[in-house]
Amino acid sequence: MKRIFLTILMVLAVTSGHSQDKNKSIRFEVKGNCGMCQERIENTAVKMKGVKLASWNKDTKEFSAIIDERKCSIEDIKKEIASVGHDSEGFTAPSEVYDKLPDCCKYRDPKSMHMDHGKH
Repeated sequence: MKRIFLTILMVLAVTSGHSQDKNKSIRFEVKGNCGMCQERIENTAVKMKGVKLASWNKDTKEFSAIIDERKCSIEDIKKEIASVGHDSEGFTAPSEVYDKLPDCCKYRDPKSMHMDHGKH
């Protein structure tokens, strides 16, 4: 009986080691230009169930977050960020959403890169 209990305990320990992480750091690129983009991207992510911390760097375009993988995935976050107008690898914002972004946020337009983003 003791041997069976130990075997079950070992199996549980091994399988729980392969489960999803409660606090996992993630990083990926998200398209955007300015502080308004930053606010939109971060607020969208942090409102999601399972996202504990979210940050986007407008200079490097890097989005980073701490997530609970049991509640959300990287794909979930990319999809949600795309739904408010920002592309990332594998997820493109719908044109009707992107087109409504302020001019300074239109990262697909090369002219927007030359706008003064310091005020936004």
